[in-house]
Amino acid sequence: MTETSITAPYYRQNEPQPGEPEKWWRFFTFSTDHKVIGIQYIVTAFVFFLVGGFLAMVMRGELITPEADLVDRTVYNALFTMHGTIMLFMWTFPVLNGLANYLVPLQIGARDMAFPRLNAVAFWMVPVFGTILMASFLVPGGPSQSGWWAYPPVSLQNPTGNLINGQFLWILAVALSGISSIMGAVNIVTTIIRMRAPGMTFFKMPVFCWTVAAAQTIQLFGLPALTAGAVMLLFDLTVGTSFFDPATGGDPVLYQHFFWFYSHPAVYVIILPVFGVFSELFPVYARKPLFGYKFVAVSSFVITGLSAIVWVHHMFASGTPSWMRMLFMATTMTISVPTGVKIFAWVATVWGGKIRLTTPMLFALGGLVNFLFAGITGIMLAAVPFDIHVNNTYFVVGHFHYVIYGAAVMGIYAAIYHWFPKMTGHMYYEGLGKLHFVLTFIGVNLNFLPMHPLGLQGMPRRVASYDPEFAYWNVIASIGAFLLGVSVLPFLLNMISSWILGDEAPANPWRAIGLEWLVASPPPHENFAEIPTVVSEPYGYGKSEPLIAQQMASTELASELS
Repeated sequence: MTETSITAPYYRQNEPQPGEPEKWWRFFTFSTDHKVIGIQYIVTAFVFFLVGGFLAMVMRGELITPEADLVDRTVYNALFTMHGTIMLFMWTFPVLNGLANYLVPLQIGARDMAFPRLNAVAFWMVPVFGTILMASFLVPGGPSQSGWWAYPPVSLQNPTGNLINGQFLWILAVALSGISSIMGAVNIVTTIIRMRAPGMTFFKMPVFCWTVAAAQTIQLFGLPALTAGAVMLLFDLTVGTSFFDPATGGDPVLYQHFFWFYSHPAVYVIILPVFGVFSELFPVYARKPLFGYKFVAVSSFVITGLSAIVWVHHMFASGTPSWMRMLFMATTMTISVPTGVKIFAWVATVWGGKIRLTTPMLFALGGLVNFLFAGITGIMLAAVPFDIHVNNTYFVVGHFHYVIYGAAVMGIYAAIYHWFPKMTGHMYYEGLGKLHFVLTFIGVNLNFLPMHPLGLQGMPRRVASYDPEFAYWNVIASIGAFLLGVSVLPFLLNMISSWILGDEAPANPWRAIGLEWLVASPPPHENFAEIPTVVSEPYGYGKSEPLIAQQMASTELASELS
């Protein structure tokens, strides 16, 4: 392993110097500090999360009655497209990039990311393409009919006749998002490979870093396909090429391959870092070592490899040949094996532990339960006969949202609460946090569980009106959606008030093991006065090995772990 070449503190222009108080306005500057960029990502993403959530509540308000009586059908379709696009490209990817930016250098003992300026450029592209994306909703000719996947030939229609229209802006925003994410992936992977502290071999690295590296590897091999497809679609729309337009000899199914080659692995880009969060939190709040650490770590890259050969299960109803259906059904089911390894390890870690039901632990446990249910329905959808039966129904919507919201968003909340004291230097309010968890967990299950019986009964997705026989489950789902909207209020109150008025946080309020907990809260500008030397695996809770105590910041913590 190559040690970092940085051996002494170095300071950049416009960054706080030693002993200088940090200013709030640094979050609005072109900072190259990975911690500032991480928080910039998280806060910016949450603003878009609020926008996407509001659009979802409008949609569920429409669906509370069978008739289309709240918004026009065209507006509903535009809301559907924007909700999906915002939640994926403006919320989940940026917020997870923020967590990775903030935590990875601290957890591997580095002073910063490998390419700090590239890191800053990648972030500042987010508000740019976010603004372009929001503008596409307001400009005539927006992506109201094409859905968040923008299938041609529907996405190639140009009713306005103008070169710059809503569909053009939408595709441009997606392409820019891909470029930003590729830049971030290069930075993160390089940092993990080249900048680990002395003694930190790969099998002494926290699982969160393993899962982030696995997720960003998917970005490197999968995202160029989507970005290229978006650029080709942009050319078809603007300059008259015929890559995907069947009227001029193009192949619209080719676009589906480009799209799903990345967009199914994108689910693992989202969920893998959340798996890393679970792997970090369960040992802390159960006071036990992570069960099967090496298997959990390696399984992340097994998922990465398998994720490259599962995309066609989204196209079982697109005229794919039978041999291809059977092949991709098998690969899709196989990916459940390394995922099951992680679930088994988490349950074994928690089993018999001294569990502390703090807010982060509650969100992690809730996310695990929701993901287990999502995994069961995912195995069902991997089977060709069942998938064709429920294709384009609400069963698929329910499964997807259990993964993305029930597991991923709850895992993101767990991470924010767990590392909030480290990021801000203040403690959050536990009562508000637990209220947030209860509202979120109930809201998730009220909102998304009814979608499964709706799908089995045959209710199609992407419709503003429906047969009255589906009304019962839709009312329950809408109530759950409104409850999820309300659940955000105690979170916002908690984060804002705690950051301003909360009690001062100690360096290690959870008595956790990990390099990020060996420095002050919040960490100093260059993280470590001296680059630490790592001497043990990252999960030593309950062990008596004296080596573990050598990397502890306090003898009190070391004595507890022995």
